[in-house]
Amino acid sequence: MSKSLITLRGRDFVSLSDLDLDQLLAILDLADLIKAGKWNEKPLAGRQVAMVFQKPSMRTRVSFEVGIQRLGGTSVALSEQDVQIGVRESVADAARVLERYVDLIVARLRLHRDLLDLAASTRISVVNALTDLEHPCQVLADLMTIREHCGSLEVPVVFIGDGNNMVTSLAHAHRLLGFPLTVVTPPGFEPLDLVRAQAPEMVVGNDPSAVTGAGVVYTDVWTSMGFEIEAGRRRAAFSGYQVDAALLRLAPAAIFLHCLPAHRGEEVSDEVMDGPASAVFDQAENRLYAQMALLALLA
Repeated sequence: MSKSLITLRGRDFVSLSDLDLDQLLAILDLADLIKAGKWNEKPLAGRQVAMVFQKPSMRTRVSFEVGIQRLGGTSVALSEQDVQIGVRESVADAARVLERYVDLIVARLRLHRDLLDLAASTRISVVNALTDLEHPCQVLADLMTIREHCGSLEVPVVFIGDGNNMVTSLAHAHRLLGFPLTVVTPPGFEPLDLVRAQAPEMVVGNDPSAVTGAGVVYTDVWTSMGFEIEAGRRRAAFSGYQVDAALLRLAPAAIFLHCLPAHRGEEVSDEVMDGPASAVFDQAENRLYAQMALLALLA
């Protein structure tokens, strides 16, 4: 067992900021080995994982369930109706019960503070599968994809869209790895002040032409799950921020990333989604390997 396995064992993975550089690279290196078929161990053999979903997701559920099974473990998926956190019982009570049944919790929750409460209330590892503040497992797959396609993690990344949970986790990755990160949003949709303070070298602006010369152009939906009531206002505000072929011509060497699902015709055009620069389906596939590596190192 390597040193990196020992240093992550029993830890929570709430944020990329929970990792140091060596630990992050260990996850990515192991993910590459798993994808290449060069690592086939079963560190979750005989172990059970609870997956708590307040928000549904095809990619998150399937990639985690398949990954857990490939690592030798079993999983049980719990919907919001099964675990009514903060309604039928407190976060702490739910955590204390789950730790009596399972060895690890993967949680996709609305509120980041509930995830922090969950992690603080249980003795088993908790993995953040998405909250309103962060999406760290997605960024593990993003980094894996960037290195796979670009040969380096030092390429400039430009994110166009809402300064949301994706930006928070990308900012943490930028702080650890040092790659140039530019975030382009309509006025009023910039990243949180806290996030900007944590990543002072991150450039934030409102002009989509900032993609010029980028190695990675990244976008996300304009209206995230839970913000549907704002959809009309957001479509108006984000008009002019679509990643289309004309915009991508400013970064002719760039790959295009999207955490999916995509709202084609809004934040991205079909021509880009299906074009030669698009790595979005490799990116989606890499969720499986990145999460398997993470779980293996936590086991």
